[in-house]
Amino acid sequence: MGLLLKLPLTLWLHAQLLLLGVMSTIWNLVALLLYPLLPRERGLVVGRAGISYGYRLYWALARLSGMIRLEAGVLDTLRDEPGLIVVANHPSLLDALMLVARLPKSACIMKAGLMRNPFLGAGARLARYIRNDSPRSLIRLAVQDLQRGGQLVIFPEGTRTTQRPVNPFMPGVPLIAKLAGAPIQAVFIDTDSPYLGKGWPLWRLPPLPIRFSVRLGERFAPEDDTDALLTRLETYFAAGVKPPPGTASA
Repeated sequence: MGLLLKLPLTLWLHAQLLLLGVMSTIWNLVALLLYPLLPRERGLVVGRAGISYGYRLYWALARLSGMIRLEAGVLDTLRDEPGLIVVANHPSLLDALMLVARLPKSACIMKAGLMRNPFLGAGARLARYIRNDSPRSLIRLAVQDLQRGGQLVIFPEGTRTTQRPVNPFMPGVPLIAKLAGAPIQAVFIDTDSPYLGKGWPLWRLPPLPIRFSVRLGERFAPEDDTDALLTRLETYFAAGVKPPPGTASA
């Protein structure tokens, strides 16, 4: 009986992910056509706005289902601020979708292999997202984008959280901030759900509803001592991340 009750919910949850995949495929096909037609700057604006709008539409539909609840309105205060680095903890595969949906000027860092994919990477190429070919290239492209007035969304843990409260931070963010003269805005993603966290099977139904909320943290000015700033950022996030319900904070 319990399985029969859960099965429709599982299918509905997977239908939402399927919808996200269909929306992404359609947009990538559109971007594939637009990429050679639009000048770089116009393509960047259209590409990032298109991705942001698509993600906002997904979250609106997910909210209507009642299965996923997202509170991310605080990000709207950052929406039009140029030259800003937004750093966040990384509990779920959905984290980038939450931030980009509210930050239409932002760029993300993408795997170089995915960017080269003629279909899956078309939208990212149009938006001029940043490839991770090499650390030097990544930093150069990120600095250039910020100096042109863009925003950078980055997860300094490097992957979804596996060590509570946060994984060790990877270097790079303080150096990008220093070279670009860009402030770093801390953003906390809170959730009471393990859904799509590291090791969570895509097909497994979590407790419902799935709740995510976003809150703004401290803003850090760029510093010459990048190692010290990296330590401060990691310490700040380790203290500020809310532990999942039923676990003790570190």
